[in-house]
Amino acid sequence: MQSATSAPAVTVGEADVKFPIKAANGAAARKVTSEAITTKEGTIYVSKPYRSRSSKKLKAAIAFVPRLSHFDIKNERSSTNEFRGFFTLFWISLFIFTVRTYIRSMETEGAPLNLRFATMFSRDARTLALSDAVLVLSTGICVPFAKAVSRGWIRYYWTGVIMQHILQSFVLFAAIKWTFNRQWPWVQSGFLTLHTLTMIMKMHSYMATNGYLRYVSEQSAEVLAQLKNTASRVGGWEKAISDARAHREELNRETATADSASTGSSTPLIGTPDMPEGASKSYVDVPVAAALRNRLVRAAEATPVPDDEKPKGAVPHPLVDHPDPEISALATEYSELESELVSSGPEYVRWPNNITFKNFAVYQLIPTLVYELEYPRTNKIRPLYVFEKTVATFGTFALLYTTTETFILPYTNPSPDQSFARTLLDLTLPFMLAYLLLFYIIFECICNGFAELSYFADRGFYEDWWNSTSWDEFSRKWNKPVHTFLLRHVYASAITSYQLSRSRAMFVTFLVSALAHELVMAVVSQKIRMYLFTMQLIQIPLIAMGRIPAIKRNKLMGNIVFWLGLYAGFPLLCVAYVFY
Repeated sequence: MQSATSAPAVTVGEADVKFPIKAANGAAARKVTSEAITTKEGTIYVSKPYRSRSSKKLKAAIAFVPRLSHFDIKNERSSTNEFRGFFTLFWISLFIFTVRTYIRSMETEGAPLNLRFATMFSRDARTLALSDAVLVLSTGICVPFAKAVSRGWIRYYWTGVIMQHILQSFVLFAAIKWTFNRQWPWVQSGFLTLHTLTMIMKMHSYMATNGYLRYVSEQSAEVLAQLKNTASRVGGWEKAISDARAHREELNRETATADSASTGSSTPLIGTPDMPEGASKSYVDVPVAAALRNRLVRAAEATPVPDDEKPKGAVPHPLVDHPDPEISALATEYSELESELVSSGPEYVRWPNNITFKNFAVYQLIPTLVYELEYPRTNKIRPLYVFEKTVATFGTFALLYTTTETFILPYTNPSPDQSFARTLLDLTLPFMLAYLLLFYIIFECICNGFAELSYFADRGFYEDWWNSTSWDEFSRKWNKPVHTFLLRHVYASAITSYQLSRSRAMFVTFLVSALAHELVMAVVSQKIRMYLFTMQLIQIPLIAMGRIPAIKRNKLMGNIVFWLGLYAGFPLLCVAYVFY
């Protein structure tokens, strides 16, 4: 069965990050060297042991700095990149080009824009807004469904799975039928279809995750019953617990002796460390910090994490320390199952306490397509940041509108004497510019704006896809929310639930993605041609070719081929769906 949680991808950095210590007498601040550990949600800093001025007890400081998107102006790594100036140059050049376009339009037509495109996509806007609101509200049916599954009224495997897919299919085809009934233009039809697919992915992840956790809960109860039955052979439950604790104390004494021998010569610093700006802060006992550090380091090295080093919220059962191997193994299995039912912190949400309308509403607001019991969170909403992303959204949309109305729509209906090649050439650059602007609006402005409003800390909505040297790298990097959904709920499920090989699971994943893309094009163009479907499936042999060592080594050629394919693909698809 598919796991509801996955181990964080972590990278251990050099121990050169320092927290300044506030000196008690106003003297120069000392430094506490800390270890920077990069996870998929951000960077965790774990300081060396220190003593506060008001207590002699050793403590450690832990700070979590959320991951930021590449183009976020708050991202220090991007702001110090040597190519940052080209990003600024791009926007200045685009602004100048747009102003020139407006002036030229004023001279020839008497107005900066003719607004025909605006008239088209604003048609029946009130009905579209109401339809979208009904779509979003209808997803709330997931909560009573998950409640029924959690209470055993519906058995998720496989009755619940069938019900879930029937519900999702109904929502999808109802939305498509509604777009055709309203006879909306391609903008409205495409928007509602894409948003419906987004909501369906959210629904699927929510119901699948809670259904899987119900299965884990049942397995946990069965293992616990086996554990109690086995413990009766050694004198009963209480006797087994007592023996396990005695064994643990013996192990702790051995560990304490070894630790004192290795750290006895070090002198802890005095004072409370300052945290990095924007960090979530906490102060813990030294053993807890050491356990967290060791757990993350082991995850980075892809080695198993001992149960006794797991943080609070996934505390192992005491019987894992029992000297009897069978009892210890059952207790370990029980602890692992129980740990899946609890989030990794800081709230340590336990299933099924998460199944509430409030939790689902927050999940809907968070820009992610994969449901988790708990997400990495920020401490506050920054009004100026939200304002910045709002202004950027409308400003970029104005540029996108200008590009579409002036340089794309007029060329989608060329004169009869214009050649196919000339039409492609006229559309190549405008389509690429429109794609870049649309990408920036969705993944940098809208996703970051909703992430800020929902206190969502993981802003990794995309990676450096512009450096891609193959199509599989591009598919992994350019749209991280969809990639993560396909990875967990299609690829991983195909392997674990349906016992497919990795190559077949990859084919199924590409097939599902290609069908979804072709569905959108069918609704937008109101014709079924399978052009986009075919082009996406062609990526599979291209990916295999890209893994040939001779080709894989040539990064520059791979990036050139990637960009040429992207440049040619957009206008080719447009002309194919419009004229053929």
